Formats: sequence, structure tokens, C-alpha cells
Amino acid sequence: MRGGKRLSRSDVPLQWLYEWVQALVGVVLAVVLLFTFAVRVVLVSGPSMQETLQDQDCLLVLNAPLCGGFETGDIVIIQRDDFRDGEPIVKRIVATEGQTVDIDFDAGTVYVDGQLLEETYIREPTHLEEGLEFPVTVPEGCVFVLGDNRNDSDDSRDPDLGPVDTREILGRAVALLFPGVTAASEERDFGRIGPLD
Repeated sequence: MRGGKRLSRSDVPLQWLYEWVQALVGVVLAVVLLFTFAVRVVLVSGPSMQETLQDQDCLLVLNAPLCGGFETGDIVIIQRDDFRDGEPIVKRIVATEGQTVDIDFDAGTVYVDGQLLEETYIREPTHLEEGLEFPVTVPEGCVFVLGDNRNDSDDSRDPDLGPVDTREILGRAVALLFPGVTAASEERDFGRIGPLD
């Protein structure tokens, strides 16, 4: 080689191994940074979000600092140390700060600012009362969350949780990575994999 050291045959495998290890370390570092600062993986536990989400669904979650705020309809992961032993819970935002939530438990309907919510995603009407007095105006910096399976969900209707401070939200679920067992068929529905929107 002109102007440089000529590589011997024994140096070629070492060069290849060095480049392969360097690439592997770069990939591992990128994955660690991605899952430390940008996203996380969360398993759904229990039936509270059926039929939208099933028990043991594996979700890709965008970490809260990257969400740019939260909106009605977002599926979020919440963690509060004094609620359900600090286990993360998955719920849907139905109202944000300043909005007023009212529930007619006899009719099973939810109202936000006097408007009936069109909730095509719920499993059944909202008949379960958990003790919170309604109507409720969502405080500043908070959201009001409900499970899609309204009659089998611990959510903002429970006075122990109530409106959730957005600082207690770990992130927003953006995609289903791997399906849990669908309750009705006891099988995994791989057709459900993909974005949650």
C-alpha cells in the first residue's frame, strides 16, 4: 500500500472483529439511550382497558417529557406511590384541566363541560360508582382518567386517585408491540399489533 502500512493476512480478521464489536457497542448504546430517555415498554395488567387493551398486552410508551402535553383520548401510564401499591396503571384521559366531568350512573353516560362523550371504545356503559362526588372540575395541571372497561376499573372515580397530576404520568401509549390473551377467545390476536390511535 502506498504511503501506509501494508496489512498482513492475520490483521484482516482482527480489523473485521474490531469493526464488528465497535458497531455492536454503538447499537447497544443507542438502544440504552432510547429506552432511558425516549420510550419504555409496559405490560397491561388486568381487564380495566378491555376491549381496547387486553391483559398482558405489551405497549410501547413515549416518555412524558417527549409527549408535549396530554389530550383527551390519550392512553396514558400513571404511577402514584399511594395508589395500588405504586404499580403503574393504564387509563384513558377523558378530560383535562379546567374541564368539568359529570357522570349519570343510572344512564351510564359521561359528560364533559355538559357535552355527552361519544365513547365508541368503552366495553359497556358507566354504571360503577367508586365514591367520588360529581360533578368534578379538573384542577390545573391534572387530567381525569377512566378505564375503557368502566365497570371493572379503578380510576379517577375512586377518591384515592381522583384527578391525576400530569407529573404522575410516565408517558403515552403509542403502539401495541405484542398482544396479550384476548379475553373472549383466550388466544393472541396479532392483527391488533400497531399504533394506538
